Amino acid sequence: MLHDDHPWVGREVEDTASGRRGILRAVAPEGDPPRAVAWLRPAGGGTEWTTAVSALANPALIKPETHPKEKR
Repeated sequence: MLHDDHPWVGREVEDTASGRRGILRAVAPEGDPPRAVAWLRPAGGGTEWTTAVSALANPALIKPETHPKEKR
């Protein structure tokens, strides 16, 4: 896939466009011409939504139990 790296993938972030918070799942190109789009889902599960990467803000602090690379 053509996913872009983003330092907040796996962390809960704010979507300033909608006012919602969710887990950043991926950043991937979409549309024509392609532009980077952020994919989020609610922390408790549910329907994913998209937003502009520029609308991402206020990432949750990384703790040992929430570190995205930590596999438990």
